Amino acid sequence: MAGVALTAAPRPRDAIAMPLAPALTDPSAPAPRPPQSLAALLGRGRPLVMGILNVTPDSFSDGGRFLDPTIAIGHAREMADQGADILDIGAESTRPYGGARPVSADDELARLAPVLPAVAGLGLPVSVDTIKAGVAAWALDRGAGIVNDVWGLQRDAAMAPLVARRGVPVIVMHNRDEADASIDIMADVNAFFARSLAIAEGAGIRRDNIVLDPGIGFGKTPEQSLICLARLAEFKHFGLPLLVGASRKRFINSVVPSPPTERIGGSLASHLIAVEQGAAIVRVHDVKETVQALRIAAAIEAAR
Repeated sequence: MAGVALTAAPRPRDAIAMPLAPALTDPSAPAPRPPQSLAALLGRGRPLVMGILNVTPDSFSDGGRFLDPTIAIGHAREMADQGADILDIGAESTRPYGGARPVSADDELARLAPVLPAVAGLGLPVSVDTIKAGVAAWALDRGAGIVNDVWGLQRDAAMAPLVARRGVPVIVMHNRDEADASIDIMADVNAFFARSLAIAEGAGIRRDNIVLDPGIGFGKTPEQSLICLARLAEFKHFGLPLLVGASRKRFINSVVPSPPTERIGGSLASHLIAVEQGAAIVRVHDVKETVQALRIAAAIEAAR
């Protein structure tokens, strides 16, 4: 966005390289798959739907529902059948409103191990939602092809070099340790992205392998989340694809009081507007409904 001054965003705590757990160096691990082409994935001429699979006990919307590996794999298959383009699997809750319990790399791996390889075997691109480079490396070795880092390469110093070395796409999400209603959230997101892109460039990550996510609900008041959605198109000045994950987020409740499982209407409205503003990918819990909404919107637009 021409003319926007990028003010310094509050910096997350210093990045710490996570030590690799013994399981990450298993010599019997299968060879990693060739990197997926982000350009090919995005070149389908329509917005992509990323289905969420939380294998966690405490995610804000569906914590505990998919801890059982058989149920988790079945849900992934269901989302694939409903039209998901990408499956995003996470084993550590990143609850955007506080209360998330950090887990060790070993705990994260224990949740992923019985699920991720089978999900990757469904044939769709799989992204791993983690802030730990060691966990990301393990997942990439077992079929994941995309890294989804909710701290935008700014938490684990080993993450950017890993992504560069593997040549895989990475989702760089804006985040803050806590919301601050007094800040200019658009300037904060812009500054955060600028820092993340500098880290990516320094590590050698190809720019055409980066997707930007403004982090709806993360480190933001409900009003700030609404602002980021309303002004999403302004982030296009970076020249990179945009991902929006507004699914079931609390800002919906601030407009229409409702529990997370009853926010499908608000989620659909948010993602349709996000696509209208230029989002290339939407990350959702409700795949079937989102696919239908996007297809109908496209059909109506084509009939103009």
